[in-house]
Amino acid sequence: MRIQLLPSTFDANGCATQEQRLTCFLIDDCVAVDAGSIAIALTNEQRSKVRDIIVTHPHMDHIASLPIFIDDLYPTLNEPMRIHATPEVIRLLERDVFNWNVYPRFSELTNDYGPVMEYVPIPLGEPFPVAHLTVTAVPVNHIVPTVGLIVSDGEKSVAFSSDTAETEEFWSLLNQAQHVHALLIEASFPNRMAQLAEVSRHFTPASLGEELRKLNHNGLDIMAVHIKPAYREEVIEQLNALQIPNLKVMEPGKTYDW
Repeated sequence: MRIQLLPSTFDANGCATQEQRLTCFLIDDCVAVDAGSIAIALTNEQRSKVRDIIVTHPHMDHIASLPIFIDDLYPTLNEPMRIHATPEVIRLLERDVFNWNVYPRFSELTNDYGPVMEYVPIPLGEPFPVAHLTVTAVPVNHIVPTVGLIVSDGEKSVAFSSDTAETEEFWSLLNQAQHVHALLIEASFPNRMAQLAEVSRHFTPASLGEELRKLNHNGLDIMAVHIKPAYREEVIEQLNALQIPNLKVMEPGKTYDW
């Protein structure tokens, strides 16, 4: 399974920088988990393949360029863009984004080939298909309805925490999963901002370290993501101080193979 954390910022030479302001993971060049930077970071080849997008929750850094992505492809889509999300998240996307005020309601529009976007409601706690993958979603502890995911290609599995603080169902699902090779988990704020992390329901390195005690799998790669750019170096230093085996910071733009 190939996974890339799409970059969201670029330097003067057009090269990806390490600051992660928007969240979008690309799996096997054809399925996206969230869509923060999907319209600005995909290659042309990837744009031609991505037709399935899983939205874990409706915060702007996870959906920022989703409407622009669909708008760009609108004339050429010969099959609808499939937005996989819980019914609650679908309702929020329709109310707050695709509402004819912020952006057109693409679920009601067609081009010369037919519908351009469709919602695919996802169940909680039950596997469901997305392209060639099997995905299971469970609620996590964030301030809006949010799901964590286990994604499998039949041989290997990768877990995505999405945005969360201390949670339980996600760890129960993860600990029961087979052939898990990687965990992508957030670490947003430095330890000195624990109060803000708590009220916004995010992890600091210290709270993440405590949370990882719930993990029963050994040897899998643990990739820290969602680090707030203003505190990146401080958070990385504190993550390193945890001395947790296989805990690394995921690099935007780099493709990982599991």
